[in-house]
Amino acid sequence: MRLTARQQSLRVRLILAAAGSTLAALALFGIATVVLVRHELRGSLDAALRQRAEQVAELAVSAPAVLDSPGALESPVSGRQIVVEVIDAHGRIVARSLTLGARLLPQDRLVRAAIASGATGFENVDIDDRVFRLYAAPIALSGPAGGGAVLVASDTTDIARTTDHLAVVVVLIGAGVALLAALLAAMLTRRGLLPLRRLAGAAGEIERTADASRRLPETGAPDEIGQLTGVLNRMLASLEAARAGERRFLADASHELRTPVTTLLGNVEFAARHGADPEVLEELQRDARRLARLVDDLLVLERAGESAVTGAAVDVAALVDEIVRAHTDDDGRVAGGRVDAAVVRGHAGELSRAVENLVENALVHGPERGRVTVSVARADDRVLVTVADEGAGPLPGDHERLFERFWRGPGASTRPGSGLGLSIVAAIAQRHGGAVRVDGSRFTLDLPALARHDSHTALTER
Repeated sequence: MRLTARQQSLRVRLILAAAGSTLAALALFGIATVVLVRHELRGSLDAALRQRAEQVAELAVSAPAVLDSPGALESPVSGRQIVVEVIDAHGRIVARSLTLGARLLPQDRLVRAAIASGATGFENVDIDDRVFRLYAAPIALSGPAGGGAVLVASDTTDIARTTDHLAVVVVLIGAGVALLAALLAAMLTRRGLLPLRRLAGAAGEIERTADASRRLPETGAPDEIGQLTGVLNRMLASLEAARAGERRFLADASHELRTPVTTLLGNVEFAARHGADPEVLEELQRDARRLARLVDDLLVLERAGESAVTGAAVDVAALVDEIVRAHTDDDGRVAGGRVDAAVVRGHAGELSRAVENLVENALVHGPERGRVTVSVARADDRVLVTVADEGAGPLPGDHERLFERFWRGPGASTRPGSGLGLSIVAAIAQRHGGAVRVDGSRFTLDLPALARHDSHTALTER
């Protein structure tokens, strides 16, 4: 239910984002439109005022008597009604539009500048609680109004009304388009999130049943949902394989542990009934050592999934030499071959365990009195530790199973061992960034080498 709520929240966020972005875009467009229209209308008004002022100024110089004719100053310009006042150099009104009635156009700084210096200019003025656009222009020094000025003005209420209506229309259109965008987004997100809801439902069913063998429904589309489904199904396959391996590991471990535990319990019961003689004590010690070694092997394998080792520098040549000398009691069957100077980074105990396991594997599965040779070679940036016996080695068909846990080849049941030695070698090699290769009876532990300068520095510091 929590996942469903998050899906709904995601859908709501997508809808709000679509509607909000659309509304923001339309708001910017509407503001720009209103500003542009207002600018164009005021520009057109200013042009009409300037044109009318020029006409009246020319009449004041060329035909001043016309100004006094009734209706001479009432003709509209560009379809707009423009009121006019003509004043002389002393600010006295010479002629004016009849439509002004008792109203007077203000003679302020703009008018005084036109009379004094011949400057022209625009300003907005309030007349009877209405905003007028006023333009003042000088008159040449001729005629009754010579040296005076022409004042022309027009009401801007229609411009304000037009822009206000345009703003309302833009707002209504924006709201409608935003609502339409929200509806479309709701439809698209509902359809787009349907595979995700199905995916969540299938995942919830897998969680409920804890059945890792089930798979999520494939969409078949090469989109993000399809990629996510593929990744999750591969993850489920890996989980299923890991659980199967865990069950197999537990079953094999239980089987291997049962034998030494059963033997140990039998010897303990015998000692309890008949007393402990040296032979029984030896059997108990052997069973205890076998059981301890098996448990130790299981613990080593448990650490196999941990992160890579980043330990200290390990002198592989010295490590191999120590292992060879430890087998002096095996009738000289274990000998050192070519041993190059080589240093790797890792855990000395684990690497020694890996090489020791390879040696024991060769002693057990090689010829009864055959020789086992341990060599170390440095090849570019790799260190190769090779353990070889004089036998034919494992069958080629068994190479892939050699490193499986508890796997033992044909005829190995009569030989000592639990089938964990080579799997431990592979796990240790992997933790050290290396691998194990098999070539006949030659088992090679391939590890990354430290650079010679780093090797010398690390060994010196140690």
